[in-house]
Amino acid sequence: MRLIIRVLSAIILTLALLVGVVLMLPGEKVASLAAQQLEAQTGRKLEFQGDVGFTLWPVLGVRTERVTLSNADWAGPEPMLEAARMSIGVSAADLLRGKVRVTEITALLPRLNLSTRADGTGNWVMTPGASEADSSVASASDSEAANGALPVQIEKLALTGASLRYAPHGGDVVEMKAIDLALRWPDPSGTVNMEATLRPTGTPVQIMGEVGTFAEFLAGKVSSVGATVTAPGGVLRFDGRAGIEGAGSGRVTLKTSDTGAFLAAVGSEGVALPKGAGQIAVVGADATYTPDGRLALRDLSLDLDGNLIRGAVDLVLKEVPEVTAQLSAGALSFPGLAAAAADSTAGSGDGASADGWPTERIDASALSSLNGTAVLSFKSLNAAGYSLGESKLTLTIDRARAVLKAQPAALFGGQVTGQLVANNRNGLSVGGKLGFNGIQLEQALGQTAGYSRLHGAALGELEYLGVGNSIDAIMRSLSGKGWLEVGKGFFTGFDLEGLMRAGRGNGGSTVFESLTGSYTIKDGNLQNPDLLVSIKGLRADGAGRIGLGARDLDYRFTPTLQGSDGGVGLSIPVAITGPWSAPKIRPDLETALRPKIEEVEEEAKERVREKLSEELETEIAPGADLNEVIKDRIEQEAKEQLLRLLQGN
Repeated sequence: MRLIIRVLSAIILTLALLVGVVLMLPGEKVASLAAQQLEAQTGRKLEFQGDVGFTLWPVLGVRTERVTLSNADWAGPEPMLEAARMSIGVSAADLLRGKVRVTEITALLPRLNLSTRADGTGNWVMTPGASEADSSVASASDSEAANGALPVQIEKLALTGASLRYAPHGGDVVEMKAIDLALRWPDPSGTVNMEATLRPTGTPVQIMGEVGTFAEFLAGKVSSVGATVTAPGGVLRFDGRAGIEGAGSGRVTLKTSDTGAFLAAVGSEGVALPKGAGQIAVVGADATYTPDGRLALRDLSLDLDGNLIRGAVDLVLKEVPEVTAQLSAGALSFPGLAAAAADSTAGSGDGASADGWPTERIDASALSSLNGTAVLSFKSLNAAGYSLGESKLTLTIDRARAVLKAQPAALFGGQVTGQLVANNRNGLSVGGKLGFNGIQLEQALGQTAGYSRLHGAALGELEYLGVGNSIDAIMRSLSGKGWLEVGKGFFTGFDLEGLMRAGRGNGGSTVFESLTGSYTIKDGNLQNPDLLVSIKGLRADGAGRIGLGARDLDYRFTPTLQGSDGGVGLSIPVAITGPWSAPKIRPDLETALRPKIEEVEEEAKERVREKLSEELETEIAPGADLNEVIKDRIEQEAKEQLLRLLQGN
C-alpha cells in the first residue's frame, strides 16, 4: 500500500509540475511562434489583433480575438481570412521540450475571401516563405529548433459559421454564408478527411471528402480525391484524382429522387423539369476537367425517368458555354412535354381561342445561352403530342440561331429530311426546308394545323419562313412554296360521288385515286391553283385559298363526270368556306349553271338576229349589237318617209 501511495504521489506531482510549466508559458510567445511557423511554411502573415490567452481545455494552446491571414500578393490588400475568434492548438509533448508545433486551428465566424487569377491559380495556393536554409533548420534537431520554423502539421481544422466570397477571374462573384468545415489530417504524409456544410440557398448541403497524400496535394501535385455531396433530393459522388489548381479526372455519379429539389439546394433554383427529362435521374460518366474550363464526359449514361441515353459530351465553360454531344437512345418518352404543349394552347385572353393561334409571347432567350452541336439517334420518341420512329437528329446552335437537321426523321408514318431553323438574333423567325415521303396527312395536318379531314400518304417538298414573337404572328406572316403528291386516299365531311351520282356515294367521304398540286404561301395564306383529284368516273379540279394564319378556307372543287362516250359530262363545283373548325361545304349552283344560262342566252340572241334579218330584209352579222341595228333601221326608215313626204308636196 505504501508503494502504491508513493507511485500515485509521484504521478500527481509530475502532472502538477507539467501543468505549472505549461501555465508559466506566455500565450503571446506561443502565438508568435505559431505565426512564424505558419508564415515560413505558407508565405502568409498571421496577425493577432486582440488579446491572446493560454488555454488548457478543450484545446491546449492559445485563443485570440480578431485574427487575419494575409492574401496572395496579386489578390489585393484584403485578408484572405478574417475570424472573430481563433483557437490554435499545439502539441503538448513538443511544448514541454520547448518547441511549438501547431496541430489544430478552430475559427469562429471566419470570413474567407477567395479568388483566382487569369491562369486559374487560386489565392488559397500557398508557397513557403522561408529559404532553403530556413527549411533545413526547420527539420533539424531540437537544439536547432530555435533558429528556424518547424513544419506545420495541422491535424484538425474547424471553421464554424464561415462566410465565403469567391471571385473567379472574369466571372461572377459567388457569396455564401453559414458554412461549417471540419478537416482532419492525423498523418502528415497520409489522407485528409473533410466534412463541410454549405447553404447556397439556405438548405444544408453536406459534403464529405477525402484527399490522399494531402501534403503533395497542397504542393500542387495530383492526388486521389473522393467526395460525396448530399442534398435534399439527391446524392452526387466523385472518385478520381485532382490537383489544387482545379484539374481532375474520375468517375462522377448522381442519383436523385427529386432533381428539382437537389438543383435548388445547390443553387439552381427555379428549374422545373417535365416528366421524362429527369425528375428522377441516375447519371454516370468518366469526367475530365482542366483549369481552362474544359469538361469532357465519356462513357456517359443517363437514366431520366426511365429514358436511357448513352454517349459523350464536351463542354467549354466561358461567357457563352460551348457544348458538343454525341448521344444515342432506344425508346424515349416525354409525357411532361405533351402536358406543357396542351397548357400552352389552352386558355383565354391572350391565349388561343377556338379559331385562333396562341398569342402569348414566345421567350426564345434560351437560344443565346449556349453554342454547340448535339447529335441524337433513337429508336422512337414521343414528346409534345408528336411520335417519331427511328431517327437521327442534329441540333446546332450558333449565336442565337438554332438549326435542327433530320437525317432522316421518321415522322407522321413516313420520313422527313431537311432542316428547321429558329433565329433570335434580331427578333424571332422560324423557317424550314423539308422533303417528305409517305407522310400520313391526317396525322401531319391534324397535329400541325388542326385539320384532319384529308387522309392519304404524301410525297412532296415544303419551304417556309415566318417572323414574329408569338405563334399567331408567325402563322400570319408565313411565306414559302411547295408541292404535294398523294396516292389513294379520301376526304371526310363531304361526298363528291354522292353529289354527282345520286345513290352511289361513299357515306359522307370522297375516295380518290390520286391527288396532286403545288402551292405558294404569302402573308399566312396558302394559294393552290392546280389541285387535281382523280376519282372513279370523274375528276375534280381545285383552286383557292387556305388561311394558315386566319385558320379559314375559301376553296372551290370542280368535279366533272365523264360521259359514256368518254367526253366531258356534268360539272358541279363545290365551295368550301369558313373556319377550319366548322367549314361550310355546299354545291356552287351559280357557277354550275352559268355555262347553261350563257348557252340559252346565246341561242335566244341568235333567233332574234335571224328574225330581225327577215323582218328588216337585211343580213345582220353575228355578234352585231341588235339595239344598234334596230336604231339604224329606224333612222333609215324615218329618213325615207320624210323624203317621200317632201317629194309629194
